[in-house]
Amino acid sequence: MRQAEVSRNTLETRISVRLDLDGTGKSRLNTGVPFLDHMLDQIARHGMVDLDIEAQGDLHIDAHHTVEDVGITLGQALTKALGDKKGLTRYGHAYVPLDEALSRAVVDLSGRPGLALQVSFSKAKIGEFDVELVKEFFQGFVNHAFVTLHLDNLKGENAHHQVESLFKAFGRALRMAVAPDARAAGSIPSTKGAL
Repeated sequence: MRQAEVSRNTLETRISVRLDLDGTGKSRLNTGVPFLDHMLDQIARHGMVDLDIEAQGDLHIDAHHTVEDVGITLGQALTKALGDKKGLTRYGHAYVPLDEALSRAVVDLSGRPGLALQVSFSKAKIGEFDVELVKEFFQGFVNHAFVTLHLDNLKGENAHHQVESLFKAFGRALRMAVAPDARAAGSIPSTKGAL
């Protein structure tokens, strides 16, 4: 059972994440940041993972701590759900268009945190959501999931489309990377013998 449940409680946020890597794309999301919920739903649906996230944060200040800490907690849940990583595909990639926007995601379940994010947002805010928090979410995620993640928005004029295509591409790339590889069953996909 490739499932995990993780809680993170700080003076700024209280977050719980339940993750099932072999799910059907169902989600129950309540972070207090509606646009973040919309993006997390993209990960669940396009990653074919079941995701249940509850968050309470200091939104009276701004959404920064909540968005970052949700990324951190989701990363911790992925690490726990993957276990020893035996028999995984390890790498995943996806290109996803959304109208005029096109994004690419490439992920490696490497055991090493690394984020390369290339996007020139067409505006600074989507409603009340500050687009610079996209990087904070993914940085928190990779630091605690111990994955290498390259995210590129190759084109786009609408900031909502840019961000959503990034999250959809990430979901699909993650789906590929965590998929069992029948030919590698029981082995670690690395010449080091560990990830």
